[in-house]
Amino acid sequence: MSIFALDLTQRPPRSPRTKLGGYVILPRMLDKGRAVINGKNGEFHFDCPLDKHLLKFLDLSAPALLEELKTGKGDGEILAWIGENQKNKHHPWEIEQWSAFHEKRGPDSDQETASFFTERLVELGGGTREDIKTWFDLLDLDDYVTFGGKP
Repeated sequence: MSIFALDLTQRPPRSPRTKLGGYVILPRMLDKGRAVINGKNGEFHFDCPLDKHLLKFLDLSAPALLEELKTGKGDGEILAWIGENQKNKHHPWEIEQWSAFHEKRGPDSDQETASFFTERLVELGGGTREDIKTWFDLLDLDDYVTFGGKP
């Protein structure tokens, strides 16, 4: 079944900063899931480590979400489905705090992670960029450079 999906071989998914229902990451994950269904995900992966942060917070399975996306539901309908099916229910203030944490989360958990972050930044040509401090900064730069932008 073909559903509406961005062609991620031609453009990136939405920024991880974009919110749906207060959740960062969610619109990006939905874009990738729909693209996977249509075989148009390119280099992007559904259920990647970033997606797993949100799936764990919600206590939702990636396969169940992918099956629901296959029905062709839009973002609002998927958000309602998530609200009905997530095992971890959260108050709006908890969602806001979780999203704010992820917007500011950087690679400072350990040396291996910090090294990976720095190496990826250098690969993207942004090694001298002091404004790239968070994972979301790095992902936005990666998306921009991958589709022809200059760091």
